[in-house]
Amino acid sequence: MKILVPVKQVPDTATQVKIGADPKGIDTAGITWIVSPYDEYALEEALRIKEKQGQGEVVAVTVGPERAKEALRSCLAMGADRALHLSDPAWENADSLTVARALAAVIKQEAPPLVLFGRQAIDDDMGAMSAQVAEVLGWPCASWIMEETISEDGKSVRAGRQVEGALEIFTIPLPCVLSAQKGLNEPRYPTLKGIMGAKKKEIKDVKAADLGLAADGAPAPRGRAGGAAAAPPGANYSGRTGRGREGTRPIAQRRRQGDLEGRGRERWRARSGASSKMIEPGARRRSRGRCSARPRAWRGSWAARRKRCGSPTRPPTRV
Repeated sequence: MKILVPVKQVPDTATQVKIGADPKGIDTAGITWIVSPYDEYALEEALRIKEKQGQGEVVAVTVGPERAKEALRSCLAMGADRALHLSDPAWENADSLTVARALAAVIKQEAPPLVLFGRQAIDDDMGAMSAQVAEVLGWPCASWIMEETISEDGKSVRAGRQVEGALEIFTIPLPCVLSAQKGLNEPRYPTLKGIMGAKKKEIKDVKAADLGLAADGAPAPRGRAGGAAAAPPGANYSGRTGRGREGTRPIAQRRRQGDLEGRGRERWRARSGASSKMIEPGARRRSRGRCSARPRAWRGSWAARRKRCGSPTRPPTRV
């Protein structure tokens, strides 16, 4: 089973953090960078799943500048098979949704049945990345899990998360997204053999264009097959403009333009032979007659309405 583990490089908790020249960021000079501790729980769980099954592949991925490769080296030293480094000007100072779209694009290319996140990064403590990626992919997601078990047929995962005094158990079909909580396992320390072997493992650089993303990190627009142009605004389903079928015009816009009410009045008058001076509910708000001055008169029975407003015996048909 292939398992993909997104990680984030964050400042060490023992580092003295200072506000940078830009008040929106920190001064990165002299900071010691580490893998976010919750991501280590996710990586350890992926390695244990691989060892239990006796086969598979663990892929670490991160989004960040060139220094983020140090975090990937740490993951490779722990036992990950390979790593992907997403580095592009489109992702500099990107918000969480842009990063989620980039990670979702990588996941679509790699096609792993399971994605393991840490529950949150310890620098911004947002904790939203796993849910955002799952939403972009359309996959189920379980957060803050304390235990997990892959089914024997490899089609589902049984995950449990801690609630007050108990564990809440879910059976989730694969593929899915999980986020690891402290207590799921105890992350291993990299061995000397693992550290030396990490230098020989692959770290692939990935750009936005490689994932089919535009320069701003959003999904690139796709052209129509054969170069056919899209239908202009206001066109009907057949591609012709004009009145015809008006399925693409909002009903509220058509009502403002009088199309619906005008046609309804014409059909009602043709059936009932009513006079064009009669007031109906669709027109009473625009009328300056006594019915609009006394809107409560319309709340009674039709007999009362005939006395007060001269309404027809049959109510007008709403279209």
